[in-house]
Amino acid sequence: MVNYWPYKQGIHLNHEVAYLFAYIRQKCHSNLSNNTKDYLYIDILNNSVKHKLFSIVLVELEVLVLDLIELNLSFQGIQALKDKILYDLIQKVIANFLIDIDANSFSIILTEIKRYSYLKFLLLEYKWLLENLLIYLIFGSMHIENYIFAFDQKCTPIKHVAILLESLMIQISNLAIFIILENVKSLSNITVFLKKYNLCNQSYLSIRSLAALRNNLFYQNLLYLYIFQPKYIYSNRYKIWLISSKGLVTKYIYVSRLEDFIQLSYLQLIIITLIELQDFMIPKCERILMVLVKLILYIFINILGNGIMFLVRIIILGIDSLQK
Repeated sequence: MVNYWPYKQGIHLNHEVAYLFAYIRQKCHSNLSNNTKDYLYIDILNNSVKHKLFSIVLVELEVLVLDLIELNLSFQGIQALKDKILYDLIQKVIANFLIDIDANSFSIILTEIKRYSYLKFLLLEYKWLLENLLIYLIFGSMHIENYIFAFDQKCTPIKHVAILLESLMIQISNLAIFIILENVKSLSNITVFLKKYNLCNQSYLSIRSLAALRNNLFYQNLLYLYIFQPKYIYSNRYKIWLISSKGLVTKYIYVSRLEDFIQLSYLQLIIITLIELQDFMIPKCERILMVLVKLILYIFINILGNGIMFLVRIIILGIDSLQK
């Protein structure tokens, strides 16, 4: 039986929100290792520190929901302020995480978006992800546009809202660690910082392993920004992160991404054009290739067959002439 998320404000919605946060908080006690082929900035942390960071993100999201309810902000107001809401959330997560690890004297400045491709594609997606999640948590599913997700407003599965919250928690945590590392800057300083506050995963204790992770993340982010993100947007897909019994995993959900499509850069649009050409040309090329292969085989078999028959006849004639 599918349980549906409340579609309007009320006690039922308040209870579901409370249960949802408790459920996600409980999942954070599971294995938090990365079980995918993708790299994450939080891979650098050990499991206990990841748990702390995830808990901080959940607490800040809870506080954010309560603050927005207290301010009596309309869903249009949330849509208008989504940039500021996102930045404030990230700042608070970073500040509380540094306090929690006793590094509150460390100064953090939000990195300029234009300098890093990673922030570009994350913030492009986070705005609507956070916006829709807050609308679910504060107003219910009735204020979500019907075309955005693959089901009706009044029939939104609770699991769907849980997936959005879980994925946002993981990705905000990842973004927070990215910003912290960019402020620490050099690899030697990062190594000292991780060891000093007992943050490090055993796999990344050396400068060499940290350098390899950073390089892999850099190339992965470029590939995502210019190849995979345009492809996902064009296909109306969104990649989400979840906690499973085996660790962190990725899944894909359907999302109408017209707004994201409009915001794509010129280069990203070229990639989409190439994808369209690929979708158009490859099936036709495959059919042409199949016809050519069949034609070649037909010609080869006929020539070979006729050649063998001709050779057999010559041999038979030769044998007959020798007998005479």
